[in-house]
Amino acid sequence: MEYVKVGDTDIRVSKLCVGCMSFGKAGTMHDWTLDEKQSEKLVNKALELGINFFDTANCYSLGTSEEYLGRAIRKYAKREEVVLASKVYFNEGRLSKQAIRREIDGTLKRLGTDYLDLYIIHRFDYFVPIIILGIAQFLVQFLIQSSFQND
Repeated sequence: MEYVKVGDTDIRVSKLCVGCMSFGKAGTMHDWTLDEKQSEKLVNKALELGINFFDTANCYSLGTSEEYLGRAIRKYAKREEVVLASKVYFNEGRLSKQAIRREIDGTLKRLGTDYLDLYIIHRFDYFVPIIILGIAQFLVQFLIQSSFQND
C-alpha cells in the first residue's frame, strides 16, 4: 500500500480510502447497506491490505455507519494506526456553531473515540455566513488539538 501525508500535517494516509456510506442499518438510509458483520469483515480486510483511511458521516444510516466503523476499528486496530474522517451538514442547524458542537460530540461517541483526524463539511451552507464557518473551523481545530494535548 502506498501512503501520503495530508497537507502539512503528520497524518499519513493510505492512497485508498474506505468510504463507509454503505455501512449501517438497512432501511435507515438505503436498503443496500452492509450490516454490522459485513461492515466489520470489510474493515478487517481493508486493514489487512494496508488501508488505514476510513471516511463516514454523521448522517449515514442515522449514525449506524459510524457505530459499525468504530466497533470494527476497536476490534481490529489501534486507534493511532488509522485515520478517521467524518462529515457534518445533514442535521438540524446544518453548519451553525451549535450544530457542529452537537454533531462532533455525537460522531465521537458513535465512533467510540476522543478525536477525529479529519472533519469535513459535507455541503456548503448558504444560510451560515462564511465568517461563522471560519469560527467553526477554528473551534474544530481547537477541539482536536485539545484532544492531543490531553494524552
